[in-house]
Amino acid sequence: QVQLVESGGGLVQAGGSLRLSCVASGIIFSINVMGWYRQAPGNQRELVADITGRGATNYADSVKGRFTISRDNAKNTVYLQMNSLKPEDTAVYYCAVMALRPNPWGQGTLVTVSS
Repeated sequence: QVQLVESGGGLVQAGGSLRLSCVASGIIFSINVMGWYRQAPGNQRELVADITGRGATNYADSVKGRFTISRDNAKNTVYLQMNSLKPEDTAVYYCAVMALRPNPWGQGTLVTVSS
C-alpha cells in the first residue's frame, strides 16, 4: 500500500520561506518520479514541480527561481524549498508519485502566505 505523508506547512509572511517534506512508503522510491502539487480554494490541483530519481527537475513557470524540489532516496523523502513566498502561493500542498494513476493523495500540508 502506497502512503504519502506531507509536513512542513504553516503561516508565513510574504517574502518568507518554508520547507515542505513528504515521506513515501510502499514504493521503490529511488526509481520513481516524484512531484509536488498544490490546490488553492476554488481552484484545480496544479503541478508545482517534479523530480526524477536521478534529480532532474521541472517547475511551473509561477514558481521558477523561487522554489526548489529535491529528494533524499535513502530517506524516501522529497522536499520542496519555497522562498520569496507570495500570497498567491497559499494552498494545500500535496506530493505525488507521478507514475501512479490515480495518485494516492495524502492529507496534504497547508501553506498560508499573508500579505
